Amino acid sequence: MATWQDFEHEAPDLAPVVRARFEANKHHVLATLRKDGSPRVSGIEVDFQGADLTFGSMLGAVKARDLQRDARFALHAHPGDETMEGGDSKLSGRAVEITDAADLAAYEAELPEPPPGPYHAFRLELEQVVHTTVEDDAVWIASWHPGEPVQRTRRD
Repeated sequence: MATWQDFEHEAPDLAPVVRARFEANKHHVLATLRKDGSPRVSGIEVDFQGADLTFGSMLGAVKARDLQRDARFALHAHPGDETMEGGDSKLSGRAVEITDAADLAAYEAELPEPPPGPYHAFRLELEQVVHTTVEDDAVWIASWHPGEPVQRTRRD
């Protein structure tokens, strides 16, 4: 597992491109696992805070309960319009709930505005980052895993 900062250090060319996709739009799609193992998708907003990529959720939200039970997640950046300008970014890994009072205070201090009510907060530990683009009539896939170099694949 890796923090966002680890990803930035290990993949310095890929990380800013992926971050730009997440910063280009406010809303993204989070996939979690229901109790029966089937997928659940939910809208989510993310924040880059220090070394971490984080998000919050309303207290008791089903996506938060999913992650408390099984921390695995996938996160798909809003793909923008039909042109796919800037590419398509996805990450996966484990969401770790922030529960320590000092860590929660630091989390809140970095938010653009305070949460509207009680909430859950999570930091994301990354297992994989994928960025896909279409160039010269080919699909290019850049994939990163912690401790490994970025792999680039062309699909015609």
